[in-house]
Amino acid sequence: MSIRPDPASQLARDQHALRVGIIAPPWLPVPPTAYGGTENVLDILARGLQAAGVDVVLFTTGDATCSVPRKWVFPDAIGVGNGGAAEEARHVIGAYQQLRDVDVIHDHTIVGPLYAQGIESPPVLTTNHGPFNGILAPLYRAVSAHTPVIAISHHQASTAIGTSIAAVIHHGIDVERIPFGSGGGGYAAFLGRMHPDKGVEEAIAAARAAGIPLRIAAKMSEPAEREYFASRVAPHLGDDVEYQGELSRNEKYDFLKEAVCLLNPIRWAEPFGMVMIEALACGTPIVTNGQGSACEIVDEGETGYLCGGLGSRVRALQKVETLDRSRCRAVAEQRFSSHRMVAGHIATYRRTIEGISEYRDTAAHAPVAHTRKAPESSRPGHRSLQPWKSTSVA
Repeated sequence: MSIRPDPASQLARDQHALRVGIIAPPWLPVPPTAYGGTENVLDILARGLQAAGVDVVLFTTGDATCSVPRKWVFPDAIGVGNGGAAEEARHVIGAYQQLRDVDVIHDHTIVGPLYAQGIESPPVLTTNHGPFNGILAPLYRAVSAHTPVIAISHHQASTAIGTSIAAVIHHGIDVERIPFGSGGGGYAAFLGRMHPDKGVEEAIAAARAAGIPLRIAAKMSEPAEREYFASRVAPHLGDDVEYQGELSRNEKYDFLKEAVCLLNPIRWAEPFGMVMIEALACGTPIVTNGQGSACEIVDEGETGYLCGGLGSRVRALQKVETLDRSRCRAVAEQRFSSHRMVAGHIATYRRTIEGISEYRDTAAHAPVAHTRKAPESSRPGHRSLQPWKSTSVA
C-alpha cells in the first residue's frame, strides 16, 4: 500500500528532485517480519520520501520487501546477534560503492559514518537510534565533527554531551494504515522485547494489583531473552497474565486496538518509544514511566499517564478507561505522522547538501541558542559546514 502524497512533496520538488540513499543496518530486513524498531522506521521513511517526490535508493539486504528501489550485498539479513563489525563493514563498503550518484546519504549504521570520513562520497548524515551512552557517546562525538547527527527525541539530544545535533526528528508512522479500536478487549497490553529494561515484571505487578488482565506480546528469540522469561516471567503467568508470543504487524495492531491501554513501564530512558505512538494511532492510551522520550509522547491525563512507581501505575490503570480514545488517535495524526517525519528529513537533507547543519547545543542538558564555526573537514568531496544555529525539527 502506497502512502498518499502530502505537503512534504513541495519540499522535495523545490530546486530539483532529491536523490537520497538510505543505508539500513544489515541485521534485519526492511521492513522487519516481526520485531525491529529501526527497520520499521526506515520502511516508513523510505516509502514516505518516495511518495513526496524524492528519488530514494534503499541499501539493505536482499530479503527486504520495502517498495522502493533497493540494493544490497548480503542476500539475506544476518540476524541480530549473528554478526559483528566485519559483516557491518562489508555491508557499508558495498553501500558507499553503490550510492555514489545520490545527492545525500542517510546512514543508519554505526560503522558507516566513520568509514565515510576517509573516502570521497556524497554528503552524509546519520541518525542515532540508541542512547548517547558510554559506548555510543564517544563515537557520535567524533562523527559529529564532520557528519550531521540526527536525534530522535529532545531528551535523547539533551544527553548528547559534546555532540552537535543537526536536528531532532521524532519517528513517524503511517497512521492511515493503522486501525482504530474500541479497547473492548478488557485487557492491558504489554508489547516489546523480553528484557528487564522493558518492564514486563513491573507490568505484571501493576496489572494484578489493579485487577486488570494483562496480555504480553514480546520478542523472545535470543538466549538471554528466553532465560529471562523462564526465570522471571513464566512463574507469574496464569489466567490473568498471558504470554501470546511475538506478533506480526497486523496481529500487533489488532492486539493494541482492543487493549484498554498499553502498559509500558520501561526501566530506562528510552530514546524514542515506537510502540507508544503505534498505540496512540490505535486509539489506545498509555500507562508508562515519566522518563526518557515518554514525556514528549504522552500528554498526562489526556492520552495516558506518566507514572513514578507501582502505586501510581495502579491508580492510572484504574482510571485509564475514562480517557478519550479519539484524542489519542488525533495526537498520532498531528504529531507523529509519517508526513511530518518526512518533511523534517527533507529539510535536513537540503541543509546538509548546502553545507549547513542546524544543531541543538546540549552541553548544559538544555537548548542553548548561539552560533559556532564547524571544524574544517579534510574528507575529499565533502564541503565544510557553515556556522551552525540552534533549532530542531520535531
